[in-house]
Amino acid sequence: MEARTVVNEKFFIVIRGKSRKGFSRGCIGRVQAETQRGELVGLLYCGGSSAGSPKSGGVVKREDTYPLTRHQAQLLLFVSSVSRRLELLCNPQLFTAICELSQDDLVVLKHKKGHLPALVKNLMQIGRKENKDDLHMLGFEVEFVDSDHSLSSKKPAPLPLFSAADIIQVVPSNSVPFGQHWRDGQCGDLNRKVVTRINSMPNIRSRGQQAIENHTEQSVTRSQGPSTSHVPLETGSMVEVVSNSGITVYGVIRWLGILGGKTNEWAGIELDYEVNGCSDGKYGSQRYFTCKGNRALFVPVTKCSPDSRFVTASTRMETPKSTETPPVPPFEDSEEDVPPIPESEALSLLVGRMKGIQGHVNSCYLDATLFSLFSSSVTLDNIFKKPADTEQPITCTLRKIVNCLRRQGFVPAESVMNFRKQLGCDTFRTEEKDPEEFITVLCQKVLCIEPLLKLRSRGETSQGAYTFQIFLEKEQMAQMPTVQQLLDTSCLSCDLKFEEMPSCLMVQMPRFGNKYKMFPHIIPSTELDITDLLYNSPRECFVCGHLAEQECLQCLPDRKLQPGRIKQYCTTCNTQVHTHPSRQGHSPKALAVPAGVPTDAPVHRHVMQLFAVLCIQTSHYVSFVKYGADPNSWLFFDCMADRCGDDQSGYNIPEIRACPELGDFLSQSEEELARANPSQAPELVRRLLCDSYMFLYQNPATLLSESSPQQP
Repeated sequence: MEARTVVNEKFFIVIRGKSRKGFSRGCIGRVQAETQRGELVGLLYCGGSSAGSPKSGGVVKREDTYPLTRHQAQLLLFVSSVSRRLELLCNPQLFTAICELSQDDLVVLKHKKGHLPALVKNLMQIGRKENKDDLHMLGFEVEFVDSDHSLSSKKPAPLPLFSAADIIQVVPSNSVPFGQHWRDGQCGDLNRKVVTRINSMPNIRSRGQQAIENHTEQSVTRSQGPSTSHVPLETGSMVEVVSNSGITVYGVIRWLGILGGKTNEWAGIELDYEVNGCSDGKYGSQRYFTCKGNRALFVPVTKCSPDSRFVTASTRMETPKSTETPPVPPFEDSEEDVPPIPESEALSLLVGRMKGIQGHVNSCYLDATLFSLFSSSVTLDNIFKKPADTEQPITCTLRKIVNCLRRQGFVPAESVMNFRKQLGCDTFRTEEKDPEEFITVLCQKVLCIEPLLKLRSRGETSQGAYTFQIFLEKEQMAQMPTVQQLLDTSCLSCDLKFEEMPSCLMVQMPRFGNKYKMFPHIIPSTELDITDLLYNSPRECFVCGHLAEQECLQCLPDRKLQPGRIKQYCTTCNTQVHTHPSRQGHSPKALAVPAGVPTDAPVHRHVMQLFAVLCIQTSHYVSFVKYGADPNSWLFFDCMADRCGDDQSGYNIPEIRACPELGDFLSQSEEELARANPSQAPELVRRLLCDSYMFLYQNPATLLSESSPQQP
């Protein structure tokens, strides 16, 4: 295996993959050469006291690495914990800000005493460079700021040294309270480590100094409120809150409403980092949303202001910083396809901001659908079973998107736009669409598969479909029906049956976009029993359990016979049930009973499992995805959860959140769900109940790969 030498100095960190010849996830290396297969041959920088001294690392796949500059590699080397390195890398905005820190910049540090504000004083080299390949680690000398906004007047002591991972916030200039002054501190040598103070920090005014010098030019002070205070805040808004000590914390509003014992409106905020004294979404004993521990802050909504880091020039006086797209790991497709993300890795790979599929120009219908179908489900994985040389270009493009999502947890908007351009119609690039239209094109043109559903109406031949639209009269159902009830009623009302057990069943609710919905709330059915909806399949009598021969649509809503369940009877029970005066006018229909089935043989139940839900609110699609077998393994995905910059130069920020509260809600019994009050459910659960558009089910026993593709 020949390798070509790399002339330019290149560093990287391993972000995915199993250990291979010395390299493992979180290791930092330097490229020595590249093989003809595109793999990297590199030196490995170990942790501990010898972090800066390399050893032979061997070979690693390029797609399993993330390129680093020398400065970034040196900063990450001083972070001893591999998981903290990767966590920092997953926050590109923070990491970029840390890499650009200047002397006297204000930061917030994670300290054993809590989160403390400090001024950056020096960039420190740690370690001895004895060989040309050695790499100094880099850390920051900082000076803590007292809560009264003055520096400690104690006897000068060596300044503490912190790594990049200890910094949880870089405070922008407009977040430094006006009138706050910093005293220049003198630093002594550090004797406990082999360190060298270097003069590589930019010799420019710090963010704090800029804020002070601009104080006289500001027409509105912080005490009077920011100029963006008129901007309406809602669930999902990015906000900032200034503490009593003058430190600004940032987060996203997850809940708005009146807390128990309060009279004004409060906001529940999920902070960007942990703060001592905060909760995981509870206020008192009541849960309002769910997040990581020490990240939920509840404050009056009047204390919240729009996040000034993303305020555009039209809403504030100072010139905004450039809104360049944050760095994301580059992806190069390999011959090896990536399986669906396993449950054990889903949270670490997917949860966070800039995760999932990045939205762009009305792409939410497509992004939410792709994420639902391919992130954790194997239902449509037959695209990876075909020989690569027989695929169409658009199928190869989809393959790259899916591999990128499963390998890195993020797909940039540019990759999806390339896919949209290949769909054959310009409207897919610019206009809003509905998921069912995209799913049909996806299956027909991209995956080249036969219809997923084969439906038969009484006395007619079967017809194919990719999704199932619910049709019924509103009066046939209760105010808050389940998906099972809707499907049963729709099939019986339209006299439809499934010819065979489908591998994937996508059920579209009785609503039309965001303009009309028949039911204000719909309860998800985690399992969909279609045994009684299969044509020419044995069914058991609703009363005695023997082989059924008749079914009755009029018995469906009967409150004395478990309303909402399909009613089929054997000949004896059919006669007895319909002797009741209230049922004498019913018209039972004969079932197609397969020959040779014993009348008392048990009937096998055909059950499908819920794996995703598409929702729509104000023309915007989001999705809920089940990523594992655990009942609480649910994710919420929004491809446009936030935006950085304006419409011309900005970009959308996708976000994925863990949603275990949905599992808690759906684990209740049918009776408890029927009595549930959606207005008291957690915010994301309430959103699913109210905004559900399409429920996606898969057959656990059958994979779509068994279907044969169409001939071109």
